[in-house]
Amino acid sequence: MTSNLRQAALFLIGGEALLAIMGALIKFLSESLSTEQIVFFRNAAGLLILMPLILRQGTTLLKTSVWHWHLMRGLVGVSAMYCYFWALGHMPLTEAFLVKLSSPFFMPLIGLLWLGERAGKYSIAAVFVGFTGVACILRPDDSTFTFIALVALLGAFLAALAKVTIRRMSETESSQTIVFYFGVIAALVSAPGAAVTWQPVSVDLWGWILLLGLVATLGQLALTRAYRTAPTGKVGVYAYSAVLYGALMGWLIWDEIPMWTTWLGASLIIAAGLINLYKPAKKAA
Repeated sequence: MTSNLRQAALFLIGGEALLAIMGALIKFLSESLSTEQIVFFRNAAGLLILMPLILRQGTTLLKTSVWHWHLMRGLVGVSAMYCYFWALGHMPLTEAFLVKLSSPFFMPLIGLLWLGERAGKYSIAAVFVGFTGVACILRPDDSTFTFIALVALLGAFLAALAKVTIRRMSETESSQTIVFYFGVIAALVSAPGAAVTWQPVSVDLWGWILLLGLVATLGQLALTRAYRTAPTGKVGVYAYSAVLYGALMGWLIWDEIPMWTTWLGASLIIAAGLINLYKPAKKAA
């Protein structure tokens, strides 16, 4: 393993650990606060982190010719966040993490229908294997398959749609502009819901809320650094460390013991991810 790949792997593993802690904090805060409040606090913290960037670049970030795509990405992204945060408060931690990992399997279908991008045979195989894994986790033939599972799956779909929207804008928009508009739109959109469902926030919860914003921001920065240091195909597999983090924290904090179907589903989702990352060598002319 080269030094760059080793460094990227460490950043990705560390980033996933931080985002796993974020998920655990969301599940903990869901016992006292509404989902709308938690989404708002998360977005408000992200906007605060963006302030130095805004002050440094000024009106440069506001220049865009595709404001409608920014609005769509913001609305879809916040909707995905609502679904995921709500599912974290009502599902075992490991299962919520695994359903979130199914998001990339929606992207080939969205890319085909919206952008006209034809998926390769490995991507198609990954979709079938991945959703078989999701079915094992959610158990649609079991009495435990409820509205909660559908909300979690909807969140994964919306997250995929948000990512394809970013790809749609990437030809003309810088990453800084995309991040800026999402931060502003997400904070503004989530504020009314938080106000309507506002519940008193006890003094001891503010520390956890600040920690939520911190680990979420550091986690995103770590993932960004990882994917800038090495190709996605080389380090992407390390993203599945989130499954182990979720299982460990779910067991230690909430006494959640994953069922054998959950582990089977996890294996299939990881296998699908590996298939999706596979790039066959080109034949010599």
